Amino acid sequence: MAPSPTLRRRRLARQLLQLREDACLTAKQAAARAKEIAPDRSWFEAKITRIETRKILRVRDADLQVLLDVYGVTDTEQREVYRRLAREAANSGWWYGYRDILGAGTYVDLETEASFIRTYQVQHVPGLLQTEDYARAMIRAGGVTSEEEVDRRVEVRMMRQHLLNRADAPRLSAVVDETAFRKLPGAVAARQIQHLIDVQRPTLRVQVLPDEVGPHAGMDGSFVILDFASDPSAVYVERADGDGLLIEDAEQLTTYETVLDHVRTSALSVEQSLTWLKGQLDQLG
Repeated sequence: MAPSPTLRRRRLARQLLQLREDACLTAKQAAARAKEIAPDRSWFEAKITRIETRKILRVRDADLQVLLDVYGVTDTEQREVYRRLAREAANSGWWYGYRDILGAGTYVDLETEASFIRTYQVQHVPGLLQTEDYARAMIRAGGVTSEEEVDRRVEVRMMRQHLLNRADAPRLSAVVDETAFRKLPGAVAARQIQHLIDVQRPTLRVQVLPDEVGPHAGMDGSFVILDFASDPSAVYVERADGDGLLIEDAEQLTTYETVLDHVRTSALSVEQSLTWLKGQLDQLG
């Protein structure tokens, strides 16, 4: 699996911030020391802050080595770890050729290295669990009229699903509101429901949140929580403009985890959900 550049950028920025704080330096002081070491380069407080907040996506090797000098990182092997991390952060993800569809590709890129994906979906079946014909129907319903663009959007959605077949596939836990099933196009409903039944396994579980629950904690909308083996978790919230919101604040993450716990508790169990799905399939004949 190719490293996720987005995840590497998060990690590099976090580690450089930690190095500065461990050195008891403000961003302004770090910039001043960097200017002393490399007077021919442009160093200022805002540059340090932009690196630490990932506003600068690609940290040049020369700049990184100056920062490592400023922060007192002298061990050769340790410095090489940071340099390798910066090189990987500067790469393009597998999705780069679809950036006209995915934009910055932040979510898709992070998804590739998640160890656990937890989601609550209100209106749609999660993208990782969509059949090709369901995905095509949803993309067209979203107003895409060019068949060429529909094909490309379906293609990238199906490519995303390859991660579920890897030897190191992430665990996936999805709670899907009954609303989403009422919006299944008739021509594709049976295949989509059957797919949700067939795909389940110990590491991939789908629960249905039935209408009979009434008001519940997840009524503000869909979201995804991405967990990583060695990095902090993040929340992704879809938006109508297509550019989702990536939330990394620990307190907000806790809020979303609490909401998901409540939603999962309110939903049918995995076994009950399978029975419910089979009942829907029977009704379709």
